[in-house]
Amino acid sequence: MAYAVGHVSGGHFNPAVTVGVFAAGRFPGKDILPYVVVQVAGAIAGAGILYLIASGKAGFDVSAGFASNGYGAHSPGGYTLVAALVSEVVMTFFFLIVILGATDERAPKGFAPIAIGLALTLIHLVSIPVTNTSVNPARSIGPAIFVGGWAISQLWLFLVAPIAGAFLAGAAHRLLLAEREVVEVDAPLARAATR
Repeated sequence: MAYAVGHVSGGHFNPAVTVGVFAAGRFPGKDILPYVVVQVAGAIAGAGILYLIASGKAGFDVSAGFASNGYGAHSPGGYTLVAALVSEVVMTFFFLIVILGATDERAPKGFAPIAIGLALTLIHLVSIPVTNTSVNPARSIGPAIFVGGWAISQLWLFLVAPIAGAFLAGAAHRLLLAEREVVEVDAPLARAATR
């Protein structure tokens, strides 16, 4: 999808990514709300399409979870709320670090979707047993609406944790980039002073 429509929206399919690039100073705050509204609407539409397909098979039971994110009794591996919280914050943090690095103006052009896709694959392999992997609040909202009940009551974690992880990554990236720019600006001055 990033190659298909990334040039239209910057490849923002995830509210956490939008918040992270904002925190990094690479996205205007005035555009956050419209992006998030469209991202959530797209996720609900996508979950609706999957629901229509899945419900076409005898024995389908949406209450089984429909890939909703969960912790405790609703975690695929029975992980606690704290484990789920840490997993989602850390996985989203690293996802944003990869995104911000791969899309930096100094990064090789044209390869960002590959690096981002591979990072997301690894994140899923690690965290599906813990929470069914969110790292995307919109992705969590979509199926939770169809499952209802427990999925809605646990949804708060999958809104808060990815946003927090993304914001921390954006702020860290911005801080590290600012420090690097100071070092790069000061380096010629230091060389001139030693002559």
